[in-house]
Amino acid sequence: MLRENANDLLAFLVVARERSFTKAAARIGVSQSALSHTVRSLEARLGLRLLTRTTRSVSPTEAGERLLQTVGPHFDAIEVQLGALSALRDKPAGNLRINATDHALDSLLRPKLKAFLQQYPDIKVEVFCDYGLADIAAQGFDAGVRLGEQVADGMIAMRIGPDMRMAVVGTPDYFARYPTPESPRDLTAHQCNNLRLATHGNLYSWEFAKGGESLNVKVSGQVTLNGVYPLLNAALDGLGLSYIPEDLCAPYLTSGHLVRVLEDWSPAFAGLHLYYPSRRQTSPAFALLLEALRYRA
Repeated sequence: MLRENANDLLAFLVVARERSFTKAAARIGVSQSALSHTVRSLEARLGLRLLTRTTRSVSPTEAGERLLQTVGPHFDAIEVQLGALSALRDKPAGNLRINATDHALDSLLRPKLKAFLQQYPDIKVEVFCDYGLADIAAQGFDAGVRLGEQVADGMIAMRIGPDMRMAVVGTPDYFARYPTPESPRDLTAHQCNNLRLATHGNLYSWEFAKGGESLNVKVSGQVTLNGVYPLLNAALDGLGLSYIPEDLCAPYLTSGHLVRVLEDWSPAFAGLHLYYPSRRQTSPAFALLLEALRYRA
């Protein structure tokens, strides 16, 4: 029975974690129809419905959730132990999955991964970009990248970048039409480009601090986007002010394409950290990745 169900259980776990047959099929390299048939066969043998399917989403039933929580960790442990066998190879090997934003990938991961992957050709790294603050353990990621203040309890966090600052920027033409804000409170009279967070569907409040005073400002404008690169482009297009990482807009400030305001209200904060579950057993490949990404001031 166990031998018969092992592959089917693995297929179910991927679908349950991805909440999508399409994404799960792409991840394990099979067709969506074949994956659906595999899961239905497992349900038939168990005599239980494990997934609730709609035209837009897939979610575990009560039985499916129980199977995910009880059986999933055992398969994860097996995968870690198999990965640990790479220590017996002449060259380290393994597959690693990381959840991060596009900005984290571009500014920190990409430069370091280039050298890392050239040095260890048998290690494969998948980076999934989103702003959803994913549950990395539930979704099968080895690690995630977040700002230090966003790392959840129960995780081990390692700094991979310096402290960061945010910047409020707009074009010279925009400031020819609107007065320069002297305080974050003045932003309510400006066209501001909003960021919508995937986690709760909320609009991100711009955060400021100065002289012991902290302000979170809910801004408004004609444009709402879901990433910092589109926000940069919106500012460059003169559509309003954007609130983006300082390093992202630095070249455009130097060139004069953008102007920064409220700089004295933008203190430094804990930069990007790589984090992973404290219960995770470190494979040789993952240990090498940690060392390659570690921030050295």
